[in-house]
Amino acid sequence: MDSLQIASFVVRFQLAAVEKETGKKQWRIKVTHVQEERETLFDSIEEVTAFMKSMVEDS
Repeated sequence: MDSLQIASFVVRFQLAAVEKETGKKQWRIKVTHVQEERETLFDSIEEVTAFMKSMVEDS
């Protein structure tokens, strides 16, 4: 039987700014990969999902 692999992430969104004209919110997103105790900052949810996908596929 293959060993059990677990990948856990903590994702925190912090409002960085709001554009006055459009009201669009800009977020700073911190992702912590729990097993490696690795923290990384991102500007978009697309970057976050790509990062988590790469961490899972590489493990």
